[in-house]
Parts: sequence; C-alpha cells; structure tokens
Amino acid sequence: MNHVLVVDDDPFILRSTQRVLAYRGLQVTVASTGAMAIRLLESTPFDAALVDYEMPGIDGLKVLSRIREVQPGCVRALMTGRRDFPMIRDAVNRGEVLRVVSKPFDPNSLINTLEQAWASVNRMAEVRMAQQRAVDDSEKQMLEQCVDKGHLRLAIQPIVKPGPGAEIFGYEALLRSTHPVLDGPMSILRVAERHKMTDMLGTEVNRLAAEILDNLHSQHVLFVNLHPDQLANPIALLKSLEPLMNRGNRVALEITERSRLTNIPGWESTVESLQEQGFAIAVDDLGSGYNSLSVLADLQPKYVKIDMSIVRGIDATPRKQRLVDLLCKFGEATDAVVLGEGVETEAEAEALRACGIHLMQGYYFGRPQIFEPPLMLAAG
Repeated sequence: MNHVLVVDDDPFILRSTQRVLAYRGLQVTVASTGAMAIRLLESTPFDAALVDYEMPGIDGLKVLSRIREVQPGCVRALMTGRRDFPMIRDAVNRGEVLRVVSKPFDPNSLINTLEQAWASVNRMAEVRMAQQRAVDDSEKQMLEQCVDKGHLRLAIQPIVKPGPGAEIFGYEALLRSTHPVLDGPMSILRVAERHKMTDMLGTEVNRLAAEILDNLHSQHVLFVNLHPDQLANPIALLKSLEPLMNRGNRVALEITERSRLTNIPGWESTVESLQEQGFAIAVDDLGSGYNSLSVLADLQPKYVKIDMSIVRGIDATPRKQRLVDLLCKFGEATDAVVLGEGVETEAEAEALRACGIHLMQGYYFGRPQIFEPPLMLAAG
C-alpha cells in the first residue's frame, strides 16, 4: 500500500483529500504545517507528498525541497490554486516539484495524477536498473579480460636496509594494467570490490608474484598486497595463494590499515591460518586511516609500513621524528620490522635512519619497474 503525505493548513482540504485517497486504498498521513511535515519526514517513509504552496511559516516549496533531500524517491506534488508563479516553474525545472495539482481538484484527477507520477517513476527506475546492469556486465567483462588476456602486470619497487649502500632487503609488488579502460590499480580494485571479484583478482596477482619469486635472489622478501575482502573467505584465499605456498617465509602479505577489518567476520582466524602457512603479515599505510592502533595490536604484524604522509618532510618536522622513533621502539619491543614508505630525498632517508628505522622504500631508492621474466635479480 502506497503511503501519501498530505500537507495543507486548510482543515477542509486535509479531510477531503485524506478521505479521497483512503477510499482508493492509500495510506494517508496529514500535516497542517510545513514544520510538522518536515518532522514526519525524518521518521516516516512516503511514496508521495501532496503539499499546499501557500502556508504560514515554511511554505510548500521549502517542504518539497526538503523531501527531495531526505526522501528523493518520493513523488513530490505541489497543490496550488495559482499557476503563474515563476518560483513554481523554477522549482519544477530544478526537480523539487514533479507534479502540480490545481485547486480545486476532483478526486479522479488527483488519483490519476498520482498514478501517472508513480508509473513515470517506476519506468525511470527500470531504465536506471537496466543501465546499471549493462554497466555492471561491462565492468565484469573488462576485469575478466584483464585476467584472461594478460593485461595485468606487476611492477616491483626495492625495499632497502638503512645501512651503507642501501642493501636491498626485498621488493613490493605493485599492480599495473595495460587494459585500455581498467588501466590503473584503483580502477581495477574498484571494479573488483564492486562486483565481489577480489578472489579472482588475488589469484592472478599471486600467480604473477610467484613468477617474480622464481627470479628473485633467495634471500629477498616479496611484499604482496592482500585485499581485506579476501579474509572473509579463507578457503578461497588459501586456494588463491597456492602459487606462493611453501615459500611463505619469503612472502609478506600487506593489509592496508585503512580497511575496517572488524566488519569482516572471522578475519582473526584467517590471519592466524596465513601465519601458520608461513606467510608474514604487514600492516600497510600505518597512520593514513583510522583504528591504526587497534589494527596494529590485533594483527600482530611482522612488518609495519609507515605511510608516506608521515615520512614526507620528516627531516624538518620534529613531531614526525618523535612519532617514528616511538614506532621503531614499539617494533623492537614486539619483534616487528618498521618500514618507512615514500622516501623521496636524502634528508628524509637520513632522518629515518636517525629514528632507528629498520627498512625504507621510495623513489629515492628506486621507482617501480614492470617485471618481465626472465630476470634474475642479484642480492644487494
């Protein structure tokens, strides 16, 4: 049953309109002022609103404008005995008013107006749904093409030790694409998240990561991004990690701390199973999001990657230096390795070394390069 809100300061109009609509099987709620109508909108959903224009206090156009904000799917009709208001025309053009009902109105005209409006809204909704389905199908096909046609690539960026010569500790694998539309990591990830295809994407990333491991020196560690959504399905996750099994001691799975892990049921046991398989866990982008400390405590990661927003300009920011110093002390106390991301200058690198950083990564040490086998990367 459709629910209609009728707003009018004339008691006779309210009663007669309520009677007409109720007789046609509609649920009706009435309000005698604009303020009362706005209060009702906060708690009650409506399928249509018939609102008188000329009311004391808050007029009908303001009420309809508010309805558009809080209940955009509600059919909004303005009741008025006058049709020459430029304001009404402008409100129709802005979409605040979908129908204008002339006073006085006969019952059949009023019902027909509502039915026509609902039919129009339903047709528009069906068109939007069809368009969205077409977009969804297209996006899914493009992501499948990325995997099946070999568009996905992994670039590798060196991670170095802070000592003399910046000895290479390992590499981070970074997602890249040659697809003409899904041509970057963010566009790929958005599609994968939207259509619950992160498991498929993760499987391909892990396959490519295994190829890199085959060509890395045996002492180097490869950091591979793990999408938090994959933690919701441990069986699928472990299957996607099969190419990296038995080499877990050389793989660090990065989980960005921006994600709300607490919304994923059972993520703790999934992380434990990954650790039992020998994979190291890395908290990525520490300091860029929320719940940083709780995620750090719950994950008990082997690696903690400090976000580049903290690293940037650290040489000239004592507070950042103190923060990194504390994180490094925390890492030493919990047997975690602390890594500074986004190092771009020698001054930043020196400041991180002075804070006791364990590892560093950034353009200063090397930009990401697309991995193309066969390529044996030497130690050091």
